[in-house]
Amino acid sequence: MTDPTPIARIKVVLDDVAPTVMRRLEIPLSIRLDRLHTVLQEAMGWTDTHLYEFRIKGIGFGIPDPDWGYGGGPLDARKTTLLDVIEDTGAKSFKYLYDFGDGWEHSVKIERTAPAADGILYPRLIEASGRCPPEDVGGPWGYQEAREALADPSHERHEEIAEWWGADPLDLDTIDIPAIEAEIVKLARRWNRKPRTKK
Repeated sequence: MTDPTPIARIKVVLDDVAPTVMRRLEIPLSIRLDRLHTVLQEAMGWTDTHLYEFRIKGIGFGIPDPDWGYGGGPLDARKTTLLDVIEDTGAKSFKYLYDFGDGWEHSVKIERTAPAADGILYPRLIEASGRCPPEDVGGPWGYQEAREALADPSHERHEEIAEWWGADPLDLDTIDIPAIEAEIVKLARRWNRKPRTKK
């Protein structure tokens, strides 16, 4: 089953990280922002263990915190769609922040919109480059330091980082695109199921 609504092709780039970590996806414009968060988690390779927020024209969308009180904190991402936000704000690009402590900021650009193609399940991965950093490495600065330590066996933190990360310096930039695609296909199948009918 395909989504009858138009789709958006988006480009997502993890800011302040080298080498570049980029994903290009096609998603239904009707997607709720909490589901877009889930798609971005799978596409980037994050573990969805931290808070997030979309920042669109100065408005935050995420998980509301009752402790903020009325008017504070983000709007509920479960209650709006990408199409609603685009129509309300006119935004063609926005920010996605994941893990407020490490501060992983992503630039999301809507490259184009088009009708959904027959026989295609959305969301879907179109292109991917660059391996996502590990969680809790300390944000872009900590990630750069960890990469330098891994690449240099004489670095004072080489053994510590290698044991913590478990990465081979030769595999730092290798990504498993089929695994990412498979996870996004699982989401598409789950979200595009026809409801069961009573007999």
